[in-house]
Amino acid sequence: MEKVVFNFEKLTVYQKALDFIDAADALIDTFPQKERYRLSSQYGRAALSIALNISEGHGDTNKQFNRYLNMAWDSLKECVTCSTVATRKKYISQEQNDSTRKQLQEIAKMIMGLKKSLKLD
Repeated sequence: MEKVVFNFEKLTVYQKALDFIDAADALIDTFPQKERYRLSSQYGRAALSIALNISEGHGDTNKQFNRYLNMAWDSLKECVTCSTVATRKKYISQEQNDSTRKQLQEIAKMIMGLKKSLKLD
């Protein structure tokens, strides 16, 4: 049977966003149980939202795609904050935070590059 691939799945930024979900999930799994419905939940939803917004907006008009990329960008910033809070609470190490921020920085640059490439006339 032929593998079905959607166009948005070919985007490198989408693939990187999926990789980040996996990385965020691994971090979240180390958080204390008391954070299950607080920081863990928010972090997981924000990480997932990056990829969801990229996929949902792709293939629509450039204006609409730009709107979804803005939402992905906002979710990315939430992830930065969640990682910072987790570090401050000593749920993750500074090295884990640095690694997370590096992944997010790469995704952020890709989102901004994609936004700049859109013709929004």
